[in-house]
Formats: sequence, C-alpha cells, structure tokens
Amino acid sequence: MPRAPGQDAAEPALPGRQRRPLEGEAAEGRFGGESLVIAPQWIGDAVMTEPLLRRLQARGEQLTVAALPWVAPVYRAMPQVAEVVELPFAHGGLQWRARRSIAKQWQGQFEVAYVCPNSLKSALVPLMAGIPKRVGYLGESRVGFLTHRLKNPPKGTRPPMVAFYSALSGDGDIAQDRPHLHMDARTVDRDLLPWGLRIGAYHVFAPGSEYGPAKRWPAAHFAELASQLELPVVLLGSGKEAELCESIAASVNAHQRGKCLNLAGKTSLDLAFSVIAAAKNIVSNDSGLMHVAAAMGVPQVAIFGSSSPLHTPPLNEQAQVLWLKNDPNYQPALDCAPCFERECPLGHTRCLVDIAPARVLRFL
Repeated sequence: MPRAPGQDAAEPALPGRQRRPLEGEAAEGRFGGESLVIAPQWIGDAVMTEPLLRRLQARGEQLTVAALPWVAPVYRAMPQVAEVVELPFAHGGLQWRARRSIAKQWQGQFEVAYVCPNSLKSALVPLMAGIPKRVGYLGESRVGFLTHRLKNPPKGTRPPMVAFYSALSGDGDIAQDRPHLHMDARTVDRDLLPWGLRIGAYHVFAPGSEYGPAKRWPAAHFAELASQLELPVVLLGSGKEAELCESIAASVNAHQRGKCLNLAGKTSLDLAFSVIAAAKNIVSNDSGLMHVAAAMGVPQVAIFGSSSPLHTPPLNEQAQVLWLKNDPNYQPALDCAPCFERECPLGHTRCLVDIAPARVLRFL
C-alpha cells in the first residue's frame, strides 16, 4: 500500500478505507461533514451503536467508523456507514507508533469524533489528529482528551446500552432506539452455497460467550435440544469456542449423522452474519451473536444466566428471553442473580442448568 504523504517509512499504514457512495442531500453536499466514530471492542456493543450512527447520518454527517478487525463486520452491515477502517491494534499496550501514524493520516479529515469506548487509549488518536470536536463519556482521566463530555451514569441507574450510546448524538428522544443490521440478499445466497444451506431450512446455535462460563447454557443441554429438532443445526462461534461446539456436534452426530454442522472458528464474522440472517431461528446465550440476530429480526431464544436482560436485552420483537431470576414459579428464588461474574461464585450455575431443553423447544 502506498504511504500517505508525510508518513514515516517505519510506521504502519492505515488499512484501506472503502467508501460507500452517498445518496440524497448528503451526496449533494448540502448537509453535514466528515465524522469519525471510534467503535467499541465487543460485537454486542458495536451492534448497539447502530441507532447512534443512524441518527448522525440522518442529519447529514458522513460517517467513517474505526473498528478492530473482529468488530468491523458489524459496521459493514450498516448502510449508513460510508467507510470502515480496520485498526491495527492488539489487546494491551499503548502501541504509540501505530497510533501516531494513524493520527497523521487523519489530520484535517474529520470535523467531529464520537468516541464510544470509555478508555483513554480510544480517545488518544482523535486528540493527536487534531479533530476539533471530540465527544465521549468521562472516564480514565481523559477530561483533556474530549471537548464535549458526558457524565457516566451511576452503575445502579445506567440506561440500556443502546440509549447509552445514542446519547452521544446529543438528541433527547432516544429511549425507543432499536438496532437494525442489513444483509444483502445476494451476499447471503453466495455465502450459504458452499455449505449446502438453504434459507429458513436450519437452526443456528451460538453456545459460546467470550465473557465466561457463567453466561453459557450447558453444552449437554444444547446437544439434547438439537437431537429433538427436525431441521439441521449450524453451530457458530469463535476459534476459542470451536472445541465447545465440536463437543455438541459430536454428541448429536453420533446418533443422527450430519444433524449438526460445526462452523465455529471456520468462518469469518461476515459469513456468520449471512448464516444468522438466513436461519429459521437462533438459540444463544447473552452474547454478541445474540445482538446480531436481534438486529436482523431473526426469531430467537436468548438464555440469560449471570447477566441481566434488563440491561442488555435482545431488542427484537421475535425474541423470547429465558431468565430464571424473573420466573415467579422457580424455587428456590435466585437471590444471587444477576451476579455478572465470569464463573459462578457458588459453583452450581443453577441459573442456567435449571433451564431445561424442553422449555427452549417450545419456542422453536
């Protein structure tokens, strides 16, 4: 890739930027300017920023989203985003050289930056690039990094995450915002073909959760549910979840050959989006793929354990949420939930184990 003007040879170049053609009044140059959005690091959080971006684009702002590679596909499914830039950052460390190089290339390109994460590092490049207006929440001593600062609500009164992000727009009527993702039908057809999948002719299971086992419905429950379904099941997840998904597939396929197709760790996130978009329905834990399915309007069963659907629900009229905490018929009551821990502090994970496969089956 050619170096940008003034870029040091030893510094990494910014990944290619792919601009979507603008339409309507924005294309005529009558409204808005160039805006940068620094994306969150989690897939679910990225999905929940979609209403914010829709609001910004509707008022004429031309949007470039800077995202880590594993989050970037979320923004490619948002028609209001003109460009998606994949950031070359890894977890941990300041990575000063890469940030300085990107800041040089961004100088003079943007009028405003919306910094979605609360970290100091996420606000550093917009500051170094000299973007005049920098909007974000207070946190990690970054008062001087932002020109327009929102106070972080106390944990006990924090709004749902969609409204939390939409507030960065400065608009007031945000309580009913709902994320929407769009997949091109031709792309979906192309992606399904190599796997022999047909639209609406399979279920999707997403049995993983990056956060930890206290959010994962037992693998044995997923396997039992799959064995009771008539249609095939496609298992989705990251490379870290491949072994978990393979244990489910092996258990089911041992008795019903070919019933489960394990794609965990074998597909890009873009392809996983196509698989979800064309599924009859999806069963998942509280995870990023749960929010992807919700934003696509796919019928779903979302299983909650250590986390709470009051804070991060699947915003989908076709979603069925199962959470024993708010089930008055479940005894003894789950006074420990939601604990928001990675592993069950009490060692029993009743909040998930006691949701029987037969209960999920009723909604499929």
